[in-house]
Amino acid sequence: MKIYTEKDLGRIIEMAWEDRTPFEAIAFQFNLKEQDIIELMRKEMKLSSFKMWRKRVQGRITKHQKLRTFKKGRFKCSRQKHITNNSISKR
Repeated sequence: MKIYTEKDLGRIIEMAWEDRTPFEAIAFQFNLKEQDIIELMRKEMKLSSFKMWRKRVQGRITKHQKLRTFKKGRFKCSRQKHITNNSISKR
């Protein structure tokens, strides 16, 4: 496995924890397969944190590009407020 800087390691771990960042995005940016990401997380995290992360991402469809229901653009919840010119619109 390639040696990463602290900044890169932090970003990989952050992306792995994010619900909507698929493993494919991490693979594209850091050239890591899903199994490599799992090994890195196991190595870099406390055992309890690693177990919590694994439980969280297993079966989560948003972590796999092929299983996502939306293909283009960004996901936006129908209940999310509209944002116009960097200010939240009022009701």
